[in-house]
Amino acid sequence: MWNEMTKEQKKERIRQRIRARIDQDHYIYYPQTVNNDHYKSDEYQRVAVYARVSTPDPTQTTSFELQRKYYEDFVRQHEKWELVKIYADEGKSGTSLKHREQFTQMISDAKAGRIDLIITKSISRFARNVEDFLSSVRTLAEHNPPIGVFFESEAIYSLKSDSSVALTIQASMAEEESRNKSRSMEASIKMRLDHGLPLTPKLLGFDQNDDGKLILNPETWRIPKLMFFMYLYGYSTQQIADKLTALGKKTYLGNASWTATGVVDTLRNERYCGDVFTRKTFTPDVLTHRSIKNRGERPRSMYLDEHEQIVTRDDFTAVQMLLNNSKYRNRNILPKLEVITDGLLKGYVVINPRWGSFDEEDYIKASASVYADAETEPEMTVETNDGDFDFSGFEIAEMGFVFTRTFPTLSVENGALTFNLECLRKIPKVTSVQLLIHPGKRTLAVRPAPQGDRHSVRWGRKCNGNFLPRPVPAAAFSDTLFTLFGWEEDHKYRLRGMHLKNEKEEALLFTAADATALIRRDLLTAEMDPEEEFTPLETSGKRVVAVPEQMAYAFGKNFYEEKSMTELIRQTAEEWKISMEGRLFSTGMKLNITPYEEIRAFIQEELGDLYWEDDIRGQVP
Repeated sequence: MWNEMTKEQKKERIRQRIRARIDQDHYIYYPQTVNNDHYKSDEYQRVAVYARVSTPDPTQTTSFELQRKYYEDFVRQHEKWELVKIYADEGKSGTSLKHREQFTQMISDAKAGRIDLIITKSISRFARNVEDFLSSVRTLAEHNPPIGVFFESEAIYSLKSDSSVALTIQASMAEEESRNKSRSMEASIKMRLDHGLPLTPKLLGFDQNDDGKLILNPETWRIPKLMFFMYLYGYSTQQIADKLTALGKKTYLGNASWTATGVVDTLRNERYCGDVFTRKTFTPDVLTHRSIKNRGERPRSMYLDEHEQIVTRDDFTAVQMLLNNSKYRNRNILPKLEVITDGLLKGYVVINPRWGSFDEEDYIKASASVYADAETEPEMTVETNDGDFDFSGFEIAEMGFVFTRTFPTLSVENGALTFNLECLRKIPKVTSVQLLIHPGKRTLAVRPAPQGDRHSVRWGRKCNGNFLPRPVPAAAFSDTLFTLFGWEEDHKYRLRGMHLKNEKEEALLFTAADATALIRRDLLTAEMDPEEEFTPLETSGKRVVAVPEQMAYAFGKNFYEEKSMTELIRQTAEEWKISMEGRLFSTGMKLNITPYEEIRAFIQEELGDLYWEDDIRGQVP
């Protein structure tokens, strides 16, 4: 019977048992004979009681209800006391005052003059955060007239002159106890993951078997599948939410109204393709309870094919790519990487700065796919003719030491790429260009975009008959670029370009190896020794120009290395091949997405009369 009850039914049964009258014929009570008057029990006082349990689990309902009943009787035993109210927070943590509505209401009522004394079981019930605890107690004590708090377990009355030190020590112990519990939970989670036991919370479309594994729910599994198929077919997340609401489908929590955010949460959940990815977020501070994305600060695990899937992994992957692109208003097509297979730009991957579907690993794999396993860059040998001056050991000065507007330069900042006017002069009369990147060489390339190229970007604008630079929005690609190049996200970077040209073709190359960083002064001075003197080599507005560390020991590239990169006259047309069309690279095997007709048939069956072809534009390739 007990196991068949819901959580609320269990709680109500416990409450009824505690409220039951004691059979006086079978009960003997021995009252306390020694009175420890820690507070003014002989004076009229309006008394409030505060009770709290940290989880809403039925197992804690007994503790919660017993606290309430105990303090009701406790106040009645004092003839001159009047019980104002029992303020009780159920299922609330004591490490923060957030979401503790009853506690906040109690403090507000006390300030309004409705309470003279507050009684609670212990300091840990009142608060487990030292700062919050002392602040609340101090606020009450400074009220006119002062309001005291009696902590029964510690036998401490806050208005006594000797209570301050004891309260501080006990509050610190309560806070440390919370931290210890947090560390124990962290260790427990790690042990589960190490032994292949992922946490699998309940999920729409699934039930849990006796082992805690997810199994398909025969009544609801079609709802998430419909959401995935609708998004692949071209519906927006808001359209999906509206259709589900119109169909009367319920969310996992039983809500009849769906939101676009709720739809996205479902589409982002890898459990629907049978996988389990653990520790996506973590809470670094037990006091703030603020959950942040886990970027490697805590161990993570991916369990593949952990349970039965509702959608295929390829369908799930396709949806993720479309979702990533939708942040930048790109929803029409599934993006694909293109990589140059031969010639001067061999290994360069074409960039579409509006696409956010690929991460740094995708670009690295795409670039590496055109090289043989043992292929390496050939070593350069230098030979000088008799009578020629040998420039071995000489270097061509880096951009950080010699910067002038006559050099083509690229600035990267705040999710935008900006080419200077000299870049536009080097490749004149070209309004649209194609961007490429070589992750291994940490180099960006720019070349005129082929006619009709979907990756092309406009890098200039016409103004009064002149062609001026235009920032290229690259928010979708910016984070990946900074990661590939090992850059700090708070800095601005400036790269000097190298113009390569022959009779028919041309390109600009920008290498990150010798890029200069423009660092905000406040960030720079914050990291420095206060007593250390600092004189910047160069400033740019409110930023300080920083050069790579290797420039402390060298002023630039080896003369012959630089010369070999610019002397393209000796290269054959076959070696040049800048404009060679890239080969498609899908970061592995081609996605085997559910066929278009199958997706449409499923949607039609589920939506029935709500299906309208005009609602969407199909986007399954």
